Order: sequence, then structure tokens, then C-alpha cells
Amino acid sequence: MDLYSIGEMVIDFIPGEEPGSYLRNAGGAPANVACAVAKNGLVAGMLCSIGEDDFGHFLADTLQENGVRRLNPDFCAEAITTMAFVTLDESGDRSFTFARKPGADMFLSEAQVKEEEIRDSVIVHAGSCSLSASPVAEATVKAMRLAHEFGKLVSFDVNYRNLMWNDDVDACVKKVFECLPYIDVLKISEEELDMMGGAENLPKLMKEYGITLIVLTLGGDGAKCYYQDQVFAVPGRKAVCVDATGAGDAFWGGFLSCLRLLKVETAEDLSEEIIRKAMKYGNVSGWICVQKKGGISSLPTREQILEVLRQEGDGDAYHLG
Repeated sequence: MDLYSIGEMVIDFIPGEEPGSYLRNAGGAPANVACAVAKNGLVAGMLCSIGEDDFGHFLADTLQENGVRRLNPDFCAEAITTMAFVTLDESGDRSFTFARKPGADMFLSEAQVKEEEIRDSVIVHAGSCSLSASPVAEATVKAMRLAHEFGKLVSFDVNYRNLMWNDDVDACVKKVFECLPYIDVLKISEEELDMMGGAENLPKLMKEYGITLIVLTLGGDGAKCYYQDQVFAVPGRKAVCVDATGAGDAFWGGFLSCLRLLKVETAEDLSEEIIRKAMKYGNVSGWICVQKKGGISSLPTREQILEVLRQEGDGDAYHLG
């Protein structure tokens, strides 16, 4: 596999054209990233468990339709599918409400993490939304630890979800930091900067935990990268990582896809030139997702990303093509 992704699946009800109408959409950051990679023509597998119900099967079918392999046979388990309901407030902004019945969870166990699957992968990706206060957190940590021991490129996306910890912020932050020693490439947004100790703490964090690269996405202002002793930015496109479900995931899926297309297999293969190309590729991916109003169905293909680069006379499009 090019990508082994661990995480949570949710249902996202996107407001439709008429008041009170909703478009049901599968989602969840690790799932969106896996689908983005698959749409780039790479091989992606997803490890998680979801509810044995109509919603759960809808999610499973959505993954398969987007070319993502299900890595655990008991993918649909006796659980209640986590759902996210999206509404619009008076100002027109999106408002997320997570709904989960008491005791419901994905029940992803450490036993479902297979060493041979990680050995067969190149990049292992997880998001902190999969670190809920449950066995799934231990499974995620185990997968990243194994990947690190096997010398794989480990990617992690900090999605601040203290809600998943019953508002126990300290426990949530502690579990995120427990993962950092295993991570090569870390993605955060401005919302998570405080969790990481602020921008001024990022270089110290990299040295302390051995993180090779931190990418800070800045919404419509592009992204900033911390690499070795350098900090450099990629100009943004309007609303790259905001206002559309999965746009930030589209950015990261595009970013990881570009690394793989450029033959990156370990942290040692990274360079400033490669990172700049991947950030540019990710920016275009997120921007296309926004234009198409978000969701897994809006994640762009490799050819769509390259076409935008070609239209702008970007030589990288021909190199990546």
C-alpha cells in the first residue's frame, strides 16, 4: 500500500440548496485523506470500525466506491456510528454538532492492527480525531509505533476534538503528545497551535520529539512549513482549508500523494524542493475541493490537480505528470 490510514468515520449532513434540506456525506479526516490518496491513483487502505447499521454500511460503501481498501474484516461492528450534523447559523457559517449515543464508539482494538499490513505500506497516516477516550486510541498509537519501528513515513494530523474525551482537555493533549515520538510529518492548523504550545514552540518540539516536518495550514493564506532550521510559506488560494468539509484533508491527501509520486518513502528522502512541490500540490487540491463545495465526492483526482497547474504554466505539472 502507498497509504495505511487509521481513524474514525463520521456522517456529515451538509445543508442543501433549500432550507432544512441536507446532503448526506461520508467523512472523517483519516478517511478523507485515504480517499484523496486513492483519487490520485495510489493504493490506500483504511483501518477503523463503524456501526453495523444503515449509516455504517453507507460509510463502508463510500470508502470502497472511492477506491479505498478496508483493512479489517470486521469493519462494520456492533457499534453505533458516530455522526456529525452540520447546520448553518444565522450568519451562514457552518456549525458542527457531533452526536453519539452513550457508550458508542468504533471499538477498534490493538489486535486489529496487523504488522504485515504496516510492513506492506509506505506512509502510515492517522488523525487525532481517532484518539478518542477508548481502545481506538491505543490501536492508533500502536500502529504509529510499529510504523516508526519499521522505518515507514508516519504522518499525523492534529484535529482538536476534546469533545471525544468528554471535555477532558488535559487527557486529549496528553494522548496527542504520546504519539509525537513516532511522527515524521505533522500537520496542524491555527486552531491547534495552542495545543502545541504556540508557533514559537514548534522548532523546540521538532528537536525534542525528532519530528522532521511540521506544516501549519493557514486557511485562505496558504500554508507555512517548519523544516530543519527553515520556515517558509506557500502562497494561498482563497479558502484553501476552510468553508468546505474535507478541504483541509484534501490539502493533506494531495500533499502526501505528491510525496509518494516523488518517490519519498522515508523522512530522509524529504528536501526543501520536494516539500515546496508537495505544498503547492496540496494547495491546489484543497482549493478544488472548496470550489466543489466539499466532501469526499469533491476530492480532486491527480489529473484535475495537474490540469490547474498546467493552466498556470507550472512546470511541476509536467514533472509530476
